[in-house]
Amino acid sequence: MSGSQEIRSQIASIQNTQKITKAMEMVAASKMKKAQDQMTMARPYADKILNVISHLAHAHPEYESDFLSSRDVSKKGYIIVSSDRGLCGGLNNNLFKKVLDQVEIDKSTSINSAFSLIGNKSTSFFQRVGGEVIAKTSQLGDKPKIEQVLGLIKSTIDKFLGKEIDELYVVYNRFINTVSQEPVVQKILPISVMEKNDDYNFYWDYIYEPDAKDVLESLFTRYLESLIYRAIVENLACEQASRMVAMKAASDNASDLISELQLIYNKNRQAAITQEISEIISGAAAL
Repeated sequence: MSGSQEIRSQIASIQNTQKITKAMEMVAASKMKKAQDQMTMARPYADKILNVISHLAHAHPEYESDFLSSRDVSKKGYIIVSSDRGLCGGLNNNLFKKVLDQVEIDKSTSINSAFSLIGNKSTSFFQRVGGEVIAKTSQLGDKPKIEQVLGLIKSTIDKFLGKEIDELYVVYNRFINTVSQEPVVQKILPISVMEKNDDYNFYWDYIYEPDAKDVLESLFTRYLESLIYRAIVENLACEQASRMVAMKAASDNASDLISELQLIYNKNRQAAITQEISEIISGAAAL
């Protein structure tokens, strides 16, 4: 019965693992709802700021800003938003594959790349593959605050304003639904204001304090911060959804494995009992 004892130990071990994966699945489901609420609240803010910027930009066509000016591209910057922890399926790997594909496209046109990293997984990845890192941060938690990434955002924007990079992109996972997340590369600098439409046939007479330049430059910065923050909370919702799905798959696989081991155990036990009965009958016949 030593084989049966070993199978019982395996079943007990898998059952303990299954309890952990089920608990992680429930925790991820709870956190996903909170992350979705954060994501939903963050989305309209950036859209409204862009609307205000567009009004002001069209009201003052003579104003030229480095945030709006396009130039020949010799180097691109990427802000990579990843998770701090694993156990979330292929979420991070799909994101990194998207980045590497984009970098290969850049290399084919002699464009260099630099990276700002958010999350432990992106930091570990670029430590392995290499690349120029502008700034990095991690451990944002389940309720990230914009203050936690202001230093990284400023360092990266300063590279653009100093013309060390010519375009800036944010790379993150976009939340589609609970079972579907899409890695996206979104251009954020230079800023593209909305095209002129019927809403811009007239302009308000704006009064600025201290002046138009300071107000617009501040709005540009706030807009970029809102885009990056939205990417962070959206990626967090994707992380929790992907972890929930991964843990459910792990729990289901554990159930299947337990059923298979239970069947093997029952067959071994039946064979052992049959052998014992045969031995008893053979002993009785010998007498």
